[in-house]
Amino acid sequence: MSSQIRSLLEGKIDFEGQKLAEKIVQIGLISSTIVSFIVGFVVQDLKVAFAILSVATIFIALITLPPWPVYNKHPLPWLKSQNSKKEQ
Repeated sequence: MSSQIRSLLEGKIDFEGQKLAEKIVQIGLISSTIVSFIVGFVVQDLKVAFAILSVATIFIALITLPPWPVYNKHPLPWLKSQNSKKEQ
């Protein structure tokens, strides 16, 4: 159990996962900003607009900040280490 928690907290994601997380953040923040502006404008309440934007930002952070396994589907193959001294 502790090895699973430790692997989740290590924070290893690959480059494709970084691109996916960045796309989710960009689309999510832009769309939530537009929605919160429209709802706040219709309701004529700035608190509602900020509340919608705050909830959406927290939700997006919960989706993208932890290193979920979906962000590590394409790990890079590393070369095996070589000894610094060659055997004679």
